[in-house]
Amino acid sequence: MASSFSFWQRTRRTPYQAIASVFMIFLTLFVMGVFLLLAFSSSTLLSYFETKPQLTIFFKDEKNKDSINKLIDKLRATGKVSSSTYISKEQALAIYKEQNKNDPLLLEMVTADILPSSLEISATSPKYMSELAELVKNEQGIDEVVFQKDVIETLITWTTTIRKVGLMFIIFLFLSTFLILLTTTGMKIALRKEEIAILKLVGATPWYIKKPFIFEGITYGVAGATMAGIAVVGLILYLQPFISAFLTGIPPLLLWRFDNIAIFIWPPNIYLFMLTIVILFILGFLIGFIGSIFAVSRYMKY
Repeated sequence: MASSFSFWQRTRRTPYQAIASVFMIFLTLFVMGVFLLLAFSSSTLLSYFETKPQLTIFFKDEKNKDSINKLIDKLRATGKVSSSTYISKEQALAIYKEQNKNDPLLLEMVTADILPSSLEISATSPKYMSELAELVKNEQGIDEVVFQKDVIETLITWTTTIRKVGLMFIIFLFLSTFLILLTTTGMKIALRKEEIAILKLVGATPWYIKKPFIFEGITYGVAGATMAGIAVVGLILYLQPFISAFLTGIPPLLLWRFDNIAIFIWPPNIYLFMLTIVILFILGFLIGFIGSIFAVSRYMKY
């Protein structure tokens, strides 16, 4: 009788139910894996931009160093500037060459004379940016004022949207997955009512009867998690060239460091892949375990 309750026999008898359960768990965890990576990446990128100058002032050629120093003193006197960095034409050229060193065509005919000098300002709080911008926009010799705050606000908007939409979609997928697990396990229990009744008559414990169904649910969860982990890692590797081009000039984004182990959100490393797979594996195990426990509790009454 115990042999008739083997996992592989039940799976072969109802392959489509097993495929549906594994596929839903895979889809749920794949979306969750992508969502978690997007959430962590946007938060880490946001933290990076918040440490960068939030206001950049570009000067016209007639603006001399003495007047620029007076402007710096004027800004610092407000008490709302945390740091300021002056970038000369020569420094701007060096930065430009470094950023475009892999593209010689962009370096041709570019000299320090055609690049503007600039001043990078970081405020003690983003709320002071508008006030500082108003303070400098009427100064003579100012060519353009660029808000880094706009980038931060855009990132915040995208991060919030990703979290809300992703969370709603994941909740929907989780509910769908649990319903499919519940239905699949319920059908399997209904097909084996006679076997379950015989096991009860011969003195089998509730755990002995429930255990194969719980193990089956866990197997579905682990299988779906393994597929999702492979798919997420494959997606990261596929998109790596495109994202690297998009994030040109931005240093590695560190998520977490412990002793000699550093997990980088970008560029991805082996530790990020391992962490992603481990998290998805744990989630798959929990989905399969909790879903099957709930199903057998619902359809097996003692």
